[in-house]
Amino acid sequence: MENLKGVHHITAITSSAEKIYEFFTYVLGVRLVKKTVNQDDIQTYHLFFADDAGNPGTDMTFFDFPGIPKGVHGTNEIAKTSFRVPDDKALDYWVKRFDRLEVKHKGIQEQFGKKTLSFVDFDDQQYQLISDENNTGVAAGTPWQKGPIPLEYAITGLGPVFVRVQNVDFFKEVLEKVFLFKEIAKEDAYHLFETGEGGNGAQVIVEYNAVLPQARQGYGTVHHAAFRTTDKAGIEDWIERLQAFRLPNSGYVERFYFGSLYTNVAPQILFEIATDGPGFTGDEPYETLGEKLALPPAFEGKREQIEKMVRPIDTVRSTKEFKKEYED
Repeated sequence: MENLKGVHHITAITSSAEKIYEFFTYVLGVRLVKKTVNQDDIQTYHLFFADDAGNPGTDMTFFDFPGIPKGVHGTNEIAKTSFRVPDDKALDYWVKRFDRLEVKHKGIQEQFGKKTLSFVDFDDQQYQLISDENNTGVAAGTPWQKGPIPLEYAITGLGPVFVRVQNVDFFKEVLEKVFLFKEIAKEDAYHLFETGEGGNGAQVIVEYNAVLPQARQGYGTVHHAAFRTTDKAGIEDWIERLQAFRLPNSGYVERFYFGSLYTNVAPQILFEIATDGPGFTGDEPYETLGEKLALPPAFEGKREQIEKMVRPIDTVRSTKEFKKEYED
């Protein structure tokens, strides 16, 4: 069977669809490629931010569940999301940008031979930028061509997924034996695993932590992490594999933009395996991706009901011109 190809997407929870749209669009310069609803909870927005064309391996998505409390970071959680930038020089640009826009960050650091820059949003959602300067493996995506960030510094996709666990031996076994990742390095309490072609776009960093309290999911935390497989046949192979290991799973779930398979791999840690296609351009043209409320065909008949539940958010960008913002 085919190994997982890398990270597909990360889905997190926000306190405000409007504020996360502003943050990703105007601060991070990442393109909104789909504005839709949570297919399991249609009163909840589901926003997809990705590279210029919405390629797999580049998208961070958000739910805004009404009334959900703030999450608590701790152990047993998908703790942080990484975004790739072209090189070390790009991180210098982002330090200046974050300072000017008053985004909290920890300065440039290094882990596993790569320069990184950790930062948070208004919900204390945890992120980092990671430099591709010394990177090989899964190719990066294409930055948002018409966004505010100069292309030589812009975000090009997802980097390593951070998972913090109490039982690192168990989690290592799950990653290696079930999901066929390989551990390739260790620094202090951090273990680096990779799959497929490897590199920043195909890695998981596992932190052993038995000191912090249990994490609690809510806004400001990650809901699940998804990994790439080619197509539905790939998912069917993974269903068989999960069943062989007696891991409970959702079976194949049709999400229209991709096919999915979900499984809880450890306390509070939900993994998804998702297909590379069909993608986000089947129901909207490239030029206006993310500008209208897009609903899969199965939900189109409920459009009137759904539009009454979710307040309108103006996400039109095709009529605007973004000046590239240099931070000199």
